[in-house]
Amino acid sequence: MQIRGSVALVTGANRGLGEQFVHALLEAGAAKVYAAARDPRKVTVPGAIPLTLDVTDPASVRAAAEQAQDVTLLVNNAGSYTGAGILDGDLDDFRREYETHVLGSLTVSRTFAPVLGRNGGGAIVNVLSALSWFTTPESGGYSAAKSAAWSVTNALRLALAEQGTQVTALHVGYMDTDMTAGIEAQKSDPAKVARITLEGVEAGRHEVLADDVSKQVKAGLAIGPEALYPQLAG
Repeated sequence: MQIRGSVALVTGANRGLGEQFVHALLEAGAAKVYAAARDPRKVTVPGAIPLTLDVTDPASVRAAAEQAQDVTLLVNNAGSYTGAGILDGDLDDFRREYETHVLGSLTVSRTFAPVLGRNGGGAIVNVLSALSWFTTPESGGYSAAKSAAWSVTNALRLALAEQGTQVTALHVGYMDTDMTAGIEAQKSDPAKVARITLEGVEAGRHEVLADDVSKQVKAGLAIGPEALYPQLAG
């Protein structure tokens, strides 16, 4: 999948990693970039095409697909973080995380899959997380949704292979965005993450591990729970 000359659509493109994807795509020579957001007036990247899209509203997704019939690269970036904990989190927050990260990205992927197929196959990027594979009691809602999104991504990869659509999963730890402003931790530059991801797409990779955190967590899966949760080893 070549970025230069592609027609891309990025969800959640009005800030954070989504906005950086728009910049990176334009800098890499994409012919057109649809910057999708619930409020397209918040899209500020010069050269991008603002597009109304709420991933939790199927009618909104269908309307966006009707306007963007030339898409060859879809970036499912829209997300949310409610901070719902595993024991005390509001179940409505768990539902909101699931509807955004799982059903939202699935709805967008399903709706745009025929578009990609007609345009030669193209590619989908699903923005996941190191928290697809690791969790804490405080991130229960977010981690559960990202884990489910990882499974959906794997299923999409298999289902869309026949039509030639490449599906790439991005896994990354904390990034320096508005969503993590209140979290004290090492954070990656979202602009760099966007560039690394697009390089992975061009290389045909199924997975992009964009930082040391995601690489360490992925490696820990092969060892066992104690590798990721040392408090269980006692």
